[in-house]
Amino acid sequence: MPLPPKMINLIDSHAHLTFKELAGSLNSVLRRSSVAGVTKCITIGTDAEQNTKVIAIIDEYENLFGSVGIHPHYASDVLAADIEEMKELAKHKKIVAIGETGLDFHYNFSTCGELSRTKPDAQKDLFKALLEIAAERKLPVIIHSRDAFDETIEIIDKFADKNTKIVFHCWGGTADQTKIVLDKGFYISFTGVITFKNAQQTRNAAKIVPLEKMMIETDCPYMSPEPFRKQKINEPALLIHIAQKIAELKQVSLESFADAVAKTTKQFFNLP
Repeated sequence: MPLPPKMINLIDSHAHLTFKELAGSLNSVLRRSSVAGVTKCITIGTDAEQNTKVIAIIDEYENLFGSVGIHPHYASDVLAADIEEMKELAKHKKIVAIGETGLDFHYNFSTCGELSRTKPDAQKDLFKALLEIAAERKLPVIIHSRDAFDETIEIIDKFADKNTKIVFHCWGGTADQTKIVLDKGFYISFTGVITFKNAQQTRNAAKIVPLEKMMIETDCPYMSPEPFRKQKINEPALLIHIAQKIAELKQVSLESFADAVAKTTKQFFNLP
């Protein structure tokens, strides 16, 4: 992988560094990230166990920050005690967001659970609970939404605090959906999907998202960008390929693109 130009400044706004594919070699992963110009990473919680691991690694590494959340896939496994624990973890000085949280009707693994004993709405009830934590802690929210755009927007409109900052991560929506998100003042984050041959819809969306509303992410260890798709476990060092593709789409230099989205990311998450 060629080295990026000097002084490039990239921030991976959504990584899963506590997952087994990366956690065992984290020192090496972060060294490669630094060489590739990635100055900060936000590692994301997806369940109670992962949230605890997030706290452990952000305490260890200066340039790592975290988010605590519960992925909608696990909504039916959530206990009331897990929500209370999240409230406490969210007080950590390096927890910069709540999430990921939201709705996933593509697989729709969740049915009902302790938070939703009488109806199969575990995902929606969990989503509302995490929006409440975000409002209490005055933290932004990282949204996972798959095949559930209208329902996701409806819940945000009804239950999110009006001052809560929102980012839709791993964006793949249509141009019309992109405009709705932007009109509401929300942010959009793009992954390596932007480099896939069959992702013209995502590239069309990226063209209309202003850099002051855009972030980039690896969502590692998943979805390695081209030219490493299906050949290499994704990691923050590969963020450079996402940046290069969007800079090309925007017809701006890589350096200016990286600086702009890094500024957006710092402001959104209140990073130092």
